[in-house]
Amino acid sequence: MARLLTLVLTLVLAVGVFAPLSQATPATPTPGGTTPTGAPVGTAPAHLAPPPAIGADRTDTAPARPDGRKRLSPEDLVPQSPTAPLTGLPTADQPQAKAFGLGAAADRPCNVGDFTGRTGSALVQQIKSVDLQCVNSLFKIGRGDAANAFRESQMTTVAYAVRDAANSYQGNNSASISQLMLYLQAGYFVQFYNPDVVGPYGAGLKTATRSALDAFFANSRSRDVTADNAGPLARATTLIDSAKDSARYLPVVKRLLSDYDSATWNPTGMVYGLTPVLTVLFAGHWEADFLPAVKADPSVLDALFTFISRNQGLHGGTYGRTVYEATNELTRFMQYPELLPRVRPYARALAQQSAPTGPTMYQRGSVALAVNWWDKADCSYYGTCEDPAKFKAANLTVDHTCSPSIRILAQALDSTQLGTACTSLNGQDAFFHAVAKDSGPVKDDGNSTIEVVVFHSSLDYQVLAAVIYDINTNNGGMYLEGEPATAGNQPRFLCYEAEWARPSFEIWNLNHEYTHYLDGRFNVYGDYDAGQVQPIDWWVEGFAEYVSWSYRKAVNTDAIAVASQHTYKLSELFDTVYARSSQDRVYRWGYLAVRYMLEQHRSDVDAVLAKYRAGDWDGARAILKTTIGTRYDADFDSWLTRCAAGACAANTPGQSQLPECAGGDVRQLGANCVRSNVAATTGNYAHFYLTVPAGTKQVKITTSGGTGNGDLYYNPGSWAYTNSHVLRSTNPDNSETLTVTNPPAGYVFFGLYAQQGFSGVSVTSEM
Repeated sequence: MARLLTLVLTLVLAVGVFAPLSQATPATPTPGGTTPTGAPVGTAPAHLAPPPAIGADRTDTAPARPDGRKRLSPEDLVPQSPTAPLTGLPTADQPQAKAFGLGAAADRPCNVGDFTGRTGSALVQQIKSVDLQCVNSLFKIGRGDAANAFRESQMTTVAYAVRDAANSYQGNNSASISQLMLYLQAGYFVQFYNPDVVGPYGAGLKTATRSALDAFFANSRSRDVTADNAGPLARATTLIDSAKDSARYLPVVKRLLSDYDSATWNPTGMVYGLTPVLTVLFAGHWEADFLPAVKADPSVLDALFTFISRNQGLHGGTYGRTVYEATNELTRFMQYPELLPRVRPYARALAQQSAPTGPTMYQRGSVALAVNWWDKADCSYYGTCEDPAKFKAANLTVDHTCSPSIRILAQALDSTQLGTACTSLNGQDAFFHAVAKDSGPVKDDGNSTIEVVVFHSSLDYQVLAAVIYDINTNNGGMYLEGEPATAGNQPRFLCYEAEWARPSFEIWNLNHEYTHYLDGRFNVYGDYDAGQVQPIDWWVEGFAEYVSWSYRKAVNTDAIAVASQHTYKLSELFDTVYARSSQDRVYRWGYLAVRYMLEQHRSDVDAVLAKYRAGDWDGARAILKTTIGTRYDADFDSWLTRCAAGACAANTPGQSQLPECAGGDVRQLGANCVRSNVAATTGNYAHFYLTVPAGTKQVKITTSGGTGNGDLYYNPGSWAYTNSHVLRSTNPDNSETLTVTNPPAGYVFFGLYAQQGFSGVSVTSEM
């Protein structure tokens, strides 16, 4: 069986359906949080991985492939979870920001206690008094506060407040209806991941939420084609998905598909109100009443086809992804025999209108993959039988050898980028072996070469890799190990350029996926399925994270953040399994568990690896659960405290400690130094400049530590501001990174803007 390993972006933060193709957002901020502009609110539909049967366990949704292999990718959990926080929205310095209330920073810090300590009308007034960014921060509320903020009685109160505001809705956010709806969205999200803490949501909340949505969509002002209506409409359509009520609101879905007009909706931002409609259709496949509703009235299929046909002119333009995502949702219904006859002619027509290359290739890829999944025997009817080979020949045109063991196939890498990638990969081997302390390949492993396939963007990966390699691409990359004991087997991993980091060059998850190859060859016997007889994912993903971050000398700020929450015991992390685990548990907590064990109990790691290398899964499990058991839980908890307090940032393996920057001007940065204790009040800046020598290949600026929230901006020619920059990093804390490739010689400028007043921040410059 093939080893199918993925590093998933935090997929609850979704790819922007209507984002410009050159700016489509990944599912989570990139390392350092560089956030692209122009992406919408809401979760983009995943690619054409079919949902489980209606009524199946909603927490185990890795669907079986037609050939019987299992897709072991935790991102399959995401489509069922409520849509995540605002991310990738128009930024405060863009014209559409007004529609989403993102113009100004909050007047004061957002205090969780302001919400957990209030009920009834006092809670409602508190929500209405703050800005959307404040409400948005509640998606990350701690488990200890979750119940007081989002128990059913609280949610029901807010839902009826939305209803009251919707009844008198004036086509704008003057009554703070967006804040109220976003609060409901946050509650559904938090409860989904913490039902044991928040408690169940029942019929009372369902009734209240329906009354809110019914009132909003019944109000004629909800159809205003204006920037003022765009934000509330986006909240309302997203809330349909959060409440898991797709069937009830199919008329709204059809209405929005019909009403959409690119000439008027796109300039006003109304397009962002349409975005979540496709998520509503996608998520509906997991809801028991959805399919019967579509079968009873399949006109939504006609509405989708009409929408796609009317908007063919969007291909290759700013909103070209619109048509592709709608095609996904139409062809997804091919999986149902009762609906296949109705969809087949639509799918054929769409295939005939598109090609495996050029501006229509995403639409063609969507149809080709759906046919492969659900009507493969009749692929000739659609003309897609040869599409995998056609897509590969047309798009993977770069073939480069890094070393005798590493070959890169790429869509668009130039010679400089290939050199950068090869240097990174070739240099990782020595670091890996120093950490793993292996004695060579495991028995029966013939995977002596690796094929690295690099797509030009996350969207190219999502579409092209799915068609060419027949995989689920709702993730951040995938390692396909194949059968390592079979002669001629070719392992490969699939990845893509981080388009949101441009003009800097970065291949997303390059070192993580390469670690999977090395780990499978030198640490883990057999293929991936062989090791799944016992939980091993704590090591597989945790070690890939550990090596990737450590080798790159980067601080894993996300892992440090979750360490402060003390969510899991070490003994619990040994039980991590993809299909039943969150992204935080698989990747961040996996990193923490592996790092702790390597740093504090190396001999135990060596004993476990000896078993993994021999394929003795029961023996490894016995060491973890019996020999170790709970003995290290208390020490692990203490280590987490130290980690969160700075130990993990200060002592990142392989990272040298940098000196304070020289010179009396605190704005001046230098080569490989740090400015400590940086501060600024809300709405103000801490400015920096750096003198770049001619021929410098890269400048990297990172910020970390302290309190508050500072966002990092870069400008090559003058002081950097929110409205004057070419790169930015805007995480919801002080963990920011900007990497500038081939910077101009002379002065370059960086600005740290205080979204919330900050102090004690460290600003590091490397070049």
